[in-house]
Amino acid sequence: MDFRVPRMDPLESRAWLALVGTAELLPTALDAELQADAGMTHFEFIVLTVLRHSKGLRMSHLAAATNATLPRLSKVVARLDARGLVSREAEEGDGRAVTVRLTGDGRRALVRATPGHIALVRSLVIDRLTPEQLEALASALEPVVAALDPQRRFGPASSAKTDPR
Repeated sequence: MDFRVPRMDPLESRAWLALVGTAELLPTALDAELQADAGMTHFEFIVLTVLRHSKGLRMSHLAAATNATLPRLSKVVARLDARGLVSREAEEGDGRAVTVRLTGDGRRALVRATPGHIALVRSLVIDRLTPEQLEALASALEPVVAALDPQRRFGPASSAKTDPR
């Protein structure tokens, strides 16, 4: 029996390599900008953003909304708590469950970090594409995101769905 290694055609390969390159290089650029401008990582920015869109989330729901493992999120939340950007509270009736809330300082840090973050996103991605290309990018990636996250747990909009409070 002859085994053939599956191949991509040139367009498939080009698209895949562009997606992988973006997925690998963009987070480093976002981290560098946020560290320099706001003293936070991109993941911390995402955590604060998700919390901004909620009245507080259980750690498990925050982990789902940020696509993080509980151990990683726990370390990050502890750092954010030590800096006064979030607060952690044990839930009444369930001492194991912890709710995380954005503090006033956390909201202010997020507001200060946002302009530089948006400027970098614009310069690296948005401003390099025409409106038609942006539409095509969104249309192309939305079904990929849906396949990767069928329960739609990731992102700020998911916090209302994942935590019924």
